[in-house]
Amino acid sequence: MHQSPAPQRPVVLGSTSRYRRELLSRLNLPFEVASPDVDETPAPGEAPRDLALRLALAKARAVAKLHPEAVVIGSDQVADLSGQPLGKPGTHERAVQQLRQMRGQTVIFQTAVATVCQASGFEQVDIAPVEVRFRDLSDEEIERYLRAEQPYDCAGSAKSEGLGIALLDAIHSDDPTALIGLPLIRTCRMLRAAGVVLP
Repeated sequence: MHQSPAPQRPVVLGSTSRYRRELLSRLNLPFEVASPDVDETPAPGEAPRDLALRLALAKARAVAKLHPEAVVIGSDQVADLSGQPLGKPGTHERAVQQLRQMRGQTVIFQTAVATVCQASGFEQVDIAPVEVRFRDLSDEEIERYLRAEQPYDCAGSAKSEGLGIALLDAIHSDDPTALIGLPLIRTCRMLRAAGVVLP
């Protein structure tokens, strides 16, 4: 008598980001969404890459405590301008300031993803750095873009999947969805390693 396959563990996205939810839904995999209660304040002198990795894992672990049987995905993105972390601006004024700092510069968007399953003891974290070169933007271009897009919930104020693409000279990445907020190639790799069967 052959054994029937073990039932698939539920998948939970530990994020309230609509961008991450849209990206994960591309995999045609049923999943729930849970809000991770994690303090996102950088530690003094913490590098943007380390911050993104730490927060992705902290989010996945926080949600895994509440859903111990599930495979939980946590993710975080920090814009890295010469070693300085740029978070979500939150306001128009801060977005203007961020884009003025970034014009003519290369910014690394450090996008980390972690997968945790408490029941099986599975835990992996990885990072997909995306190198983004900004055009030398005028103040008028910055103002027009912000009024049109209002990207105040996006790290570094740059929403590449929308009008933000017009601010850029180049994007270099080995995981094309990383800039939007969830590196799906790495996410798929981790889900398979955690025993999730992808459609």
